[in-house]
Amino acid sequence: MRDSLGLQVTGATQSAIEHYERALHELQCFIGDPVGSVEEAIAAAPGFVMAHVLKGYLYGLATEREAMAVAADTHAAAQKLGGTAREQGHVSALGKLAAGRWHEAGATLEDISIEYPLDALALQAGHQVDFFTGNSRMLRDRIARALPSWSSGMLGHHALLGMHAFGLEETGDYARAEATGKRAVEIEPRDGWAQHAVAHVMEMQSRQRDGISWMRQESVGWTRESFLQVHNWWHLALFHYDLGEAGEVLALFDGPIYGSRSTLALNMVDASAILWRLHLGGVDVGDRWGELAANWLPKAGAANYAFNDAHAMMAFVGADMPGAAETLIEAQRRAMGAADDNAAFTRDVGHPVALAIKAFGDGNHRETVRLLRPIRAMAHRFGGSHAQRDFIDLTLIEAALRSGDVALSRALAEERFDARPASPLSRLFLERAGQG
Repeated sequence: MRDSLGLQVTGATQSAIEHYERALHELQCFIGDPVGSVEEAIAAAPGFVMAHVLKGYLYGLATEREAMAVAADTHAAAQKLGGTAREQGHVSALGKLAAGRWHEAGATLEDISIEYPLDALALQAGHQVDFFTGNSRMLRDRIARALPSWSSGMLGHHALLGMHAFGLEETGDYARAEATGKRAVEIEPRDGWAQHAVAHVMEMQSRQRDGISWMRQESVGWTRESFLQVHNWWHLALFHYDLGEAGEVLALFDGPIYGSRSTLALNMVDASAILWRLHLGGVDVGDRWGELAANWLPKAGAANYAFNDAHAMMAFVGADMPGAAETLIEAQRRAMGAADDNAAFTRDVGHPVALAIKAFGDGNHRETVRLLRPIRAMAHRFGGSHAQRDFIDLTLIEAALRSGDVALSRALAEERFDARPASPLSRLFLERAGQG
């Protein structure tokens, strides 16, 4: 049989394909319950190779240790089912992802997309791998290569536009990114990834009021049953943060960002990230750190994704939990001896960042500066976006100011003002460094 884009699928039935394509659409929009939908596809056709693959990606891209175990089990099940060369490529990519070999998985998915540019799942999974490995060029180019094979009206075309928009933003092509992202949202208002791509543009251009308006208008589309909504609410909070509106930021934290006290790492990363920015600015956040740190605590010894570790450390520092901080550091030391890509993520960026955050909490600002300065140019290696990794620069600037290093403080403040001249926060740093 073939799916709606004409790709041959092994072991499927028409009913199973319908469940599978619903799951894929849910993943592309970050809505609903794609795991539940793909489980229905597998129940309808247990030999449906691509359904098992999609399930494996859903778990393997979650950055949770327990989820990676499910991805490995799903890979083992898919291996027994055979399939076409394209499907076997997917099974191979899933196996590499489940083993923590992110770069190899991304390369295998790249090869599939080159041969089969209409393979929407290969593009979607590959794009997420590029995000988690901080590969901004491939965020753009993986999609750019395939786009000429797509046309308006094809199933999932909006998702290609949304992914391309994010890749364009991460490579600094802001005008095209904004136009492409808005086009994707126009086609599919529930495409949370496209919504977030446009928010990224406005964040990088310090267009705070435009960003607030963009996120507030028609918000039902990107919030209804969306598992990306916490991250998109975080983007709204960033705009208020840059304007110095701490009350608005805390209201968003207490509401849609962390009102549910999620224990998912992807949501806790956003919660830590916004509280840390407030912490750097000297804002009293009350007992919020303690509640968040308590949920990070069971993950303190996991050290399976360095980007998460940095945000867990923020919570442990904010909540004054030195024992948990030391547990995390020790787990990272063990992780650096592993044979997966996270060993490099941790060694190159994650470990020095975690140590720097801990040093900042200890009041050792010169040590924070010493640790952060060398890794800024390679911080993309542990994943995330420019907007997410901005905490590194913000922490460095604040540490330089508090350390009393006047020359470095001025240099860093001037640097940020040059990059973001419209940002009130940039102006504040200049003033504090004595240049305003």
